[in-house]
Amino acid sequence: MRFAVIGLDHRHIYHMVQGLLAAGADCAGYDPATSDPRVLAGFEERFPQLAKVRDRRRLLEDPHVDAIVCAAIPRDRAAIATDAMAHGKDVMVDKPGVTSFDQLAIVQQAVRETGRIFSICFSERFVVPATIVAEKIIASGDIGRVIHTTGLGPHRLNRAIRPDWFFDVDAYGGILTDIASHQVDQFLHFTGSSDAEIVASSVAHVGDEPATGFQDFGDILLRSEHARGYIRVDWFTPDGLSTWGDGRLVIVGTEGLIELRKYVDLAGRMGTDHVFVVDRSGTRHIDARHEPLVYFERFVADVRQRTESAMRQDHVFTVCRLALQAQAQAEKLPAKKPIHLSEQS
Repeated sequence: MRFAVIGLDHRHIYHMVQGLLAAGADCAGYDPATSDPRVLAGFEERFPQLAKVRDRRRLLEDPHVDAIVCAAIPRDRAAIATDAMAHGKDVMVDKPGVTSFDQLAIVQQAVRETGRIFSICFSERFVVPATIVAEKIIASGDIGRVIHTTGLGPHRLNRAIRPDWFFDVDAYGGILTDIASHQVDQFLHFTGSSDAEIVASSVAHVGDEPATGFQDFGDILLRSEHARGYIRVDWFTPDGLSTWGDGRLVIVGTEGLIELRKYVDLAGRMGTDHVFVVDRSGTRHIDARHEPLVYFERFVADVRQRTESAMRQDHVFTVCRLALQAQAQAEKLPAKKPIHLSEQS
């Protein structure tokens, strides 16, 4: 399987390309156009062997390129994807795949008309070995039926490395459309739900970042026919943490629970991918760092065999729709700062 890279605006492109190369795919080249020269420099440092192709039309029109991989500015991803599909290419994009309902409708129509794959690389599931272990535990029946998930997605702002579009809500789609799409994906996947309802959602700008279009906090309450979920995402990871965010997922079953500490075990064990399990037999910790990832190999197989083993197409679109719905109906919380405890009478 041969792929090409169009859209070098977010660093997530690094693990997308690395995952495909590790899965045995071949890169035909990349378009170096970018809104952030630092992302391009990091890409070229990591992948010096890849060919630079300055005319993206060459990549789109190359009959030997099977797929386009894209981490462009979020508002531009749908247009790149539909153009790629019109040229007979499958597509893997970074999240969010779309930033509006109109874009979602256009991408859905392109998939129907072309029969191509539109896949979103939800890295907080697909690039985290701990999630693979959690899948196996759930499949074993050790925690019974999954009835609730709590998904937390805190991030470090790293203001100095962020381009201007990062703070423009029209460019990134809003915090729930963007970050919380990860947690919506995980809720549907781990609860085995084909759809869900957004019960309530909210967004806010409560930090000190002066850009008024930047949303730094958001949450969602959602439910399906047989499960409930809560999601919280924010940009308040302290500088003292050893990684960009203490991402967590708690999965509650009728006979036990699983907690994934994806990136760090606070003041505990070293490394990433900590899985904590409580079931009828007791409690245990699993080091999941060496669990093989499967998304990229499955995507390559899907491109070859026209299957949906990496992720069902209807699941992709359901995640997009629910994230957009949560964003659209979100209560906008006031930015008023709370009274400090020392100031209270």
